[in-house]
Formats: sequence, structure tokens, C-alpha cells
Amino acid sequence: MTEHPNPATTARRGRRPGANTTRQAILDAARARFAADGFAATTIRRVAADAGVDASLVMQFFRSKSGLFAAVMSVPPDALERFSIAFEGTEDGLGERVVRAFLAVWEEDARSSEPLMAMLRAAIVDDRANEQLREFLQERLIVAATASRAIDDAELRAGIAASMLVGLVVGRGIVGVPALTGADRETLVELVGNAVQGVLAPGSSGDDGRAAGPGLRR
Repeated sequence: MTEHPNPATTARRGRRPGANTTRQAILDAARARFAADGFAATTIRRVAADAGVDASLVMQFFRSKSGLFAAVMSVPPDALERFSIAFEGTEDGLGERVVRAFLAVWEEDARSSEPLMAMLRAAIVDDRANEQLREFLQERLIVAATASRAIDDAELRAGIAASMLVGLVVGRGIVGVPALTGADRETLVELVGNAVQGVLAPGSSGDDGRAAGPGLRR
């Protein structure tokens, strides 16, 4: 005699297991939304709607849009935190702190460097990935750089700093420019740090000491 499955048992077997599945549904929705709309246009509300959950639940899992993007790209949250911490404190030495943290995130820890490098390689050949990476880096620089200091032309300055830092990583990790791959990291931190200092915090200790343009409001 043919046995018929118990409908209740079938329902239980097909039931979504809860938080883990919900988190994955959010990640899947976010991945599709970031790919379709880019980082800037994607919102927590849109991702939540795509995943069929409340926006507060997305925030509960990932805390911010940057955290959600990082999870989608498999970048550990502590790597992003390390970069953000570099902006804490005074303007003195800001450039070197930022460059050192940036290189550490991109080169030291395979958990963060591998997905980031993969993202960077994709950005070189794919317009959509290029937009995501550019907007993500620039927004993180703007948010962190303006959190505790007043800076004119923040978007322009953040864009310049981001381009310098990404260019350094491209030269070392992708193109393999001998002068960069063979350079001691602290030498690069000092040289590039002075340049980043002049962009993000002109007139403070750590730049070349020349007169600053419209930058920090004194």
C-alpha cells in the first residue's frame, strides 16, 4: 500500500528555519539590489521590501547600509571598523593613520583583503562593480572624515583621497609596479600619508606645511 506523507510533517520539513534563513534572504536581496542600483541608490527599505521583512530587522542584523554591503561582499565588519577608527582623534597624523589602516585592511588579513581585491578587480572591468566600489569608498571617507571635524568640499576631498588610496593598492596588488611592491610599508605610509594629510586636513601636522586652501574651519 502506498504511504501518503503527513501534510503537517511535510509543512514542518519545508518550514524556514528562522534567523539564519532570514539573514540569508536579506543578503540575497541586498546582493541583487546593489548589483542593479549601485551602493548610493540602494536603501535599507528597498532591501527589506525585496526580502519581505521589516527595515528594522535589516538594521538589527547589519547595523547600517555599509555593514550590509560589507556582508554582501564578505568583508568582515571589524575590517571596516579598523578603517573608521583611523579617523578618530586629532587632525595631527591623520593621513598616516588612514593610509596605515587602509593598507592593513587590504593587505594584512586574508578575510578582508581577498574579497576587497576581488571587488577591485571586478571594478576595473565591470561598470556596475566600479560604481559600487567608488561610491562605497567615497561615502566611507566622507562619513568618517566629517564625523568629528568641519571640512569644506568634503565630497571632493574624500574622492581625491579615495582615488589616491585605491591607486596605491592597484599599483601594489594588481599591476605590481616594482617600486611599490618592493617598498617598505612604513615608507609608503609616510609618503602617501603626507599627501592624504594635505587633502583631508590641510594646515595640520603631517602635511608639507604649505599654506592651506579652504579646508578646516579654524
